[in-house]
Amino acid sequence: GGKRHALGGTFFQPTVLANVTAEMAVAHEETFGPVAPLFRFNTEAELAEAANATEYGLAAYFYSRDIGRIWRTAEALEFGIVGINIGIISTEVAPFGGMKESGIGREGSKYGLEEFLEVKYLCMGGLDR
Repeated sequence: GGKRHALGGTFFQPTVLANVTAEMAVAHEETFGPVAPLFRFNTEAELAEAANATEYGLAAYFYSRDIGRIWRTAEALEFGIVGINIGIISTEVAPFGGMKESGIGREGSKYGLEEFLEVKYLCMGGLDR
C-alpha cells in the first residue's frame, strides 16, 4: 500500500501502518482514507487511554477473541461506533454517528429519525364543559 491509486488525483491504495506511536499524526488526526494504523498495547487501560486521547470519536475498531476483554474494551472506548472483529460496520438498521468532534446525533435507524423530530408535550383540560 501507500502508493498512488491508478485513478490518480488524491487517491491512494489501502495502506497498513505498523509500529504506529502516539506522536504520529495518524494517531490523532482523522485520515478519511484507506489507512489502518496498527497500535500495540500492554494493558487494556493503556489501550483505552491512548484511543480516547483524541478529540475525535466517530469509530474505533479492534480484534479480540476474549469476550470479557471485548465488553471491557468496547465500554471504555469513547466512540459512537465500535467495530469488533469486523471492518464494515454500516447498515441501515444501526445508528451511525460519532462523539466529540466527530459529530453529535445519529442518522440511520429509529435513532436517526428521532434526530429530525421535535417532541412536544400537550396538557389539556376543561374539554368536558
